[in-house]
Amino acid sequence: MTEPSGSRASPSGMLSADSISMSDDVRDYVFENSRRYHKYSEGRYHFPNDDAEQEREDMQHAMFMLLCDGKLHFAPIQNPQSVLDMGTGTGIWAIEMGDEYPDAEVLGIDLSPIQPVWVPRNVQFLVDNVEEEWLQPPNSLDYIHSRQMAPTIRDWPRIFAEAYKALKPGGWIEIQDLKCRVYCDDDTMTEGDLCASFAKTLTRALSRLGIDMIAAVENYPRWLREAGFVRVHETVLKAPLGTWPKDPHESKVGLYNRNMIYDGLHGFTIRPFTHGLGWTPEEVEVYLVNVRKAVLKSTASIYLPYHSVYAQKPYEPGTRGARRTR
Repeated sequence: MTEPSGSRASPSGMLSADSISMSDDVRDYVFENSRRYHKYSEGRYHFPNDDAEQEREDMQHAMFMLLCDGKLHFAPIQNPQSVLDMGTGTGIWAIEMGDEYPDAEVLGIDLSPIQPVWVPRNVQFLVDNVEEEWLQPPNSLDYIHSRQMAPTIRDWPRIFAEAYKALKPGGWIEIQDLKCRVYCDDDTMTEGDLCASFAKTLTRALSRLGIDMIAAVENYPRWLREAGFVRVHETVLKAPLGTWPKDPHESKVGLYNRNMIYDGLHGFTIRPFTHGLGWTPEEVEVYLVNVRKAVLKSTASIYLPYHSVYAQKPYEPGTRGARRTR
């Protein structure tokens, strides 16, 4: 049922002019402040790809699956034949998508070649940079997925324009992200809450590096419409930070979310804070001491909003399904 990634031709052709097959020798890395980073398109992604980060990403996936009641997507896709996962990370979403849709060919792309070798026969991974010009054949994809890419992409309108060209008429795109803002619906979060302050500091650090992840999450629906997509729909859920919810399921989501964030604090900050804010590694480590305590010990009813935005490329006039794109 499985075979080595990269052992077959790409299901949809290479994505950009700089695409590198997983079978090529691209397993080279950059090391900085005890963390490992991607070498290909060096510096485009400011977070590590080492074993600790991969474990955190898989915990994040488990948290999202709990939050979304086991759904891999919200877009109303039916029998997709060609799926693209942008920023696939460890590949866990692409692999589960391949299992759920065995007739689909799933291609996961990432700057880091960290995906497993043995995967379902209909899943393949490719080292690529989605911010370069796409060579994806026009009208070739049924579904494009992206998750937690707001801290990465500098020009979302360009990404959406490329996605629009690559999708078949009637195809869907879906963007899923946690908004890097801490909210509270009651009076349990005090002014100066360190968790909330940390989220703002991380946002400021990435903005210095050319990435506005808050604007991205807030503008996905508008940018998708401007790119020509229709049937734009946004789902917003609350991802608790901590075990404060009384509902057992929500409390479990909060536990996973807290552990995921706690485990990722060093990886989230060490490069953005040193490169974006000019902090020394020692200043980052000292700062994180109190942030870790705040994440673990917070009793406030705080959460991060989870946004899922999907949209459809309209059918061409006169084709089957054209009436359903209103």
